[in-house]
Amino acid sequence: MVSAADIDVFEAARPRLFGIAYRMLGSRHEAEELVQETWLRWQGTDRAAVREPEAFLATATTRLAINASQSARARRETYIGPWLPEPVDTAEDPLLGAERGEALEVAVLMLLEKLTPTERATYVLREAFDYSYGDIAGVLQVGEANARQLASRARGKLEGGRRAKADAEAHRRLLDAIVAAAQAGDVQALERMLAEDVVTYSDGGGVVHAARKPLHGRDRVLKALLGFARKYWTGATATAVDANGQPGLLIERDGEIITFATITASEAGVEQLLFVVNPEKLQFPVTP
Repeated sequence: MVSAADIDVFEAARPRLFGIAYRMLGSRHEAEELVQETWLRWQGTDRAAVREPEAFLATATTRLAINASQSARARRETYIGPWLPEPVDTAEDPLLGAERGEALEVAVLMLLEKLTPTERATYVLREAFDYSYGDIAGVLQVGEANARQLASRARGKLEGGRRAKADAEAHRRLLDAIVAAAQAGDVQALERMLAEDVVTYSDGGGVVHAARKPLHGRDRVLKALLGFARKYWTGATATAVDANGQPGLLIERDGEIITFATITASEAGVEQLLFVVNPEKLQFPVTP
């Protein structure tokens, strides 16, 4: 029998559990399922013997996420076109509940795909939740020296993939301007905003039409962006959202969300354009 106190303990831990699971898997749906599996384990545990319930629940979630990420990686090897994380509305979603926003942005979650599941778990626990190396070692059942080595290896693999980014205000301004210029067919404005080595990723998952490979370089990206806007954004509206801790846009037409868009930007301009058009990943509430 699960007592009200046991339920309260789990509900208090739920935001952190979801935050760990989402950063490990990049999917809201899969993260919610994993948290539910943790709940079932909590129900079947001798809870009176658990001295630190939050640590127990976080450990269970992390270990389940490591196993789940191994099968998720296998699925992504056969995914049609570029895979992007499922965006989450961080302005409205209390489930993310992380103390720090690290390892939450769409582009960072893409980078984390380079890591092994245990490296990713180490990075998430250390950088997003500020776990000590001793605590990480306990979660992963390794020595503390090994935990430090895993963290170092993870940071090494990510090095070079992250650049100094624009602040939130500049980020929002650039994102709005990019979409407006694409809708207007303003080539000169786009050329000014796009970095020379800009890359665009479009995730259609084989469900809707989208480029099946990343597009590199200002000329190719500009041409593709104008074509995309002409085909899909005519008569559409753009709504600002706070997604994954940074500015994003939902493109809607006839009351249906057709695109989630975000960017990575630095002083050099827009370096990445990230479009999610797979309808299975567009679960934001539609604006009235």
